[in-house]
Amino acid sequence: MTEKRHLLDVDDLDREDIERVLETALSFSEVLRRPIKKVPSLRGKTVVNLFYESSTRTRMSFEVAAKRLSADVLNFTVSASSVEKGESFKDTALTLEAMGVDAVVVRHPVAGAPWLLRQWLDAAILNAGDGMHAHPTQALLDLFTLRERIGELEGRTIAYVGDVLHSRVARSGIKACRAMGMKVIAVAPPTLLPPVALEGVETGSDLDAVIPRCDAIYMLRIQKERQKEGRFPSLEEYIRLYQLNAGRLGKAKPRVVVMHPGPMNRGVEISSEVADAPYAAITAQVSAGVAVRMAVLFMLLGGAEGGEKVA
Repeated sequence: MTEKRHLLDVDDLDREDIERVLETALSFSEVLRRPIKKVPSLRGKTVVNLFYESSTRTRMSFEVAAKRLSADVLNFTVSASSVEKGESFKDTALTLEAMGVDAVVVRHPVAGAPWLLRQWLDAAILNAGDGMHAHPTQALLDLFTLRERIGELEGRTIAYVGDVLHSRVARSGIKACRAMGMKVIAVAPPTLLPPVALEGVETGSDLDAVIPRCDAIYMLRIQKERQKEGRFPSLEEYIRLYQLNAGRLGKAKPRVVVMHPGPMNRGVEISSEVADAPYAAITAQVSAGVAVRMAVLFMLLGGAEGGEKVA
């Protein structure tokens, strides 16, 4: 990945790139267990978090990652309602360009926004989520978490459950899992599955039939607006058919991994007893996010050049 300048989607990476990111992240996860959790790898670099959508986990994770690498960090949070014209987004980009920043981490409600930034800026662009399109670092941290829990990913089976149609997490995650040789199943009400079949992905609407086959179950957040759109009859009906609870997990493999990108709707897509159980990897995903984002920043900003080591 050292020859690449941006991370806009999982499509930017082949399997070798993904393996390199995961190995680098593993080195940084060891750094994060030290008493002093900081390395000078990106000293003198400036990273901007440009968020047009609210976020807690992703923005803080990128901020911590950059600071652990000794980079300077600027947080630029913008309400989506204040962006009325494409020119305003471009003007913001040109302002950042004039400041001479080295990397921009962008989250935007409009799909394709990071690609526009790439045209306007010389800085490295990292996509932290664009519309319903992509969320590549989430996919990478999920792979890291899975490998820590179950080892080799080739031939393993993962189910993405819930609002697959609107989920950028699922869209990027499915690509990443397939790149690593995993079997992917998308499980949702028919109205929350993509209208066009996803290449190489099995789809279905019977969660109970799928659970026994899975090495990992990835629960997606259900947004209340989907019920208003009539995507499913009622929240109660969705809970009855698709909530991951202890009863359903009784049908799963003994070491099944439960994942969720957060924030969770406890009692809707996942029960509290499952979310807090030892087999749930939800907090591990948050920890992995810092190490993986350190790895991506390190590799994109030239930290691996000239034989420099992680630590």
